[in-house]
Amino acid sequence: MRSAIWMAAGLSLAGCGGAEKAGGDSPAEKAVLAEGPEAEIDAVAAADLPAGLRATVLARVPDMTIAAAERKARGGMVFYNVEGIRGDGSAVELDLIEEKGAYRVVEMQRDIAWADAPAPVQAAAKAAPDAFEPARVIESVQEDGTTIYELFTPGRPAEPAAEIDWKGGEAALRQARNAY
Repeated sequence: MRSAIWMAAGLSLAGCGGAEKAGGDSPAEKAVLAEGPEAEIDAVAAADLPAGLRATVLARVPDMTIAAAERKARGGMVFYNVEGIRGDGSAVELDLIEEKGAYRVVEMQRDIAWADAPAPVQAAAKAAPDAFEPARVIESVQEDGTTIYELFTPGRPAEPAAEIDWKGGEAALRQARNAY
């Protein structure tokens, strides 16, 4: 859902280019991704969420108070973004996919300060020829244990400009977006 509060964060582009990796003929991986496919997005009131969806959300975060939700249809798939507040007052968002009437959490997200991202994640972002300093960062824990750091730039508040995988102590720029 990435509500307007979150979208207000802006970033400054630090540079663009087609630099090459040191000592090699292949270009360095770029950080900024191509825009993702358009989605049909509809707001859904917490009271109007399908019962199975609500149950799946509360099974993952039992003390969550659901504040807002969106239904997204893209590429023949249906996703829900559900935002809320945990019992401790921290914000959380769950992204779910609908599969044959059942719901599955595909990622759990929270905003963090860029300074709180692991040093190798920051280094991977800074090494890209089109590196930028993000002001908004979402830490997104995936089903397989990978954490994706979503980095936002001005003018692209609806989706991250760059994403970095973090798993097993390794950080790598993503070259493609998740479907959700």
